[in-house]
Amino acid sequence: MAINKVIMIGNLGANPEIRALPSGQNVANFSLATTERFTDRHGTKQERTDWHRIVAFGPLADTCERFLSKGRQVYIEGRLTTRQYEAKDGSGKRYRTEIVARQLRLLGKHADGNPPKAEASADIPF
Repeated sequence: MAINKVIMIGNLGANPEIRALPSGQNVANFSLATTERFTDRHGTKQERTDWHRIVAFGPLADTCERFLSKGRQVYIEGRLTTRQYEAKDGSGKRYRTEIVARQLRLLGKHADGNPPKAEASADIPF
């Protein structure tokens, strides 16, 4: 048995980039920041931010396009994947680790002060 599941809550670093695949399906790419706050052994408060690459396909990508924008707080559930590609300058192979989103929930508040109502999932209900 194996499990590959990632759950994150963070803030978007920029608006999602949306593009269409040759199949016509949309794909959304965006970065998500998670910040850890802690006190070090000297009693000094510290803060560390990590950036994560998120990718969403199909209807979930369409939801990202409609509702996500820079700074927005979101809950992401998905799986971790690493893909290999050739560098554009021909200098060799590169690797990129991403989270393929399966579920997204909007957190925080809209500009009008109301909580978000959108929730999307790549899972098909039966």
